[in-house]
Amino acid sequence: MAKAPPVALVTGASRGLGAVIASRLAADGLAVAVNYRSDHAGAEEVASGIRASGGIAEAFPADVTDEPAVTALIASVVDRLGQVEVLVANATGPQPAVPIEDLTWQAHLDQLLFFVKSPTLLVRAVLPGMKERRGGRIIQIGSDVVDRKLPGMSAYVAAKGAQHAMTQAWARELGPHGITANIVAPGWIPVERHGDLDPSGYREQVPLGRMGTPEDVAAAVSFLASDGGSFITGERITVNGGHT
Repeated sequence: MAKAPPVALVTGASRGLGAVIASRLAADGLAVAVNYRSDHAGAEEVASGIRASGGIAEAFPADVTDEPAVTALIASVVDRLGQVEVLVANATGPQPAVPIEDLTWQAHLDQLLFFVKSPTLLVRAVLPGMKERRGGRIIQIGSDVVDRKLPGMSAYVAAKGAQHAMTQAWARELGPHGITANIVAPGWIPVERHGDLDPSGYREQVPLGRMGTPEDVAAAVSFLASDGGSFITGERITVNGGHT
């Protein structure tokens, strides 16, 4: 009997970076749980595209900032695909610019919800299975904004900084269980939600002279999820062409 493929859960995978990451991991031979919150059609399109290419994928609805929803999500993935071996915490929300004069605690909480609470809920939910298997990969999608520290974005910068530090702490705590924890930090990678924004000014500041693509980010995730990434943990891989 053929061995079942390892299972990857990619959150926020109905479009943008998540969709490309899901497709790349499926091409690598993983069975992929395509998580979405409200874009059912987008998630089904991603999963159908993977299956049409010979891969294994199913779409799973869940608000990954809600604890009961995360518990139910992981139970459903385990039931339909198997224990999660690779967790890619990609889901995000709006990132508005907020000048400090208007900065509220709620503005901070809005960012911490996605970059601290959600990953915590997800890791807690997949951890029993990873510990049982004596291994697993936790890969968070961060941002190079931690280095750029853009004015007006302090709530986002703070949350992303917390996400990075939390990942490093998890790497030390979970290493004895064979579980790695890393963060992939893209620069500005234009996707659907950026609309018609002109990237030319940003591109001029990138030493490699081009904008990054979702495929660039997916390649870094793919490596960390592969056998080649098995001895790398607590690291941040910045994917921005040398911008920072």
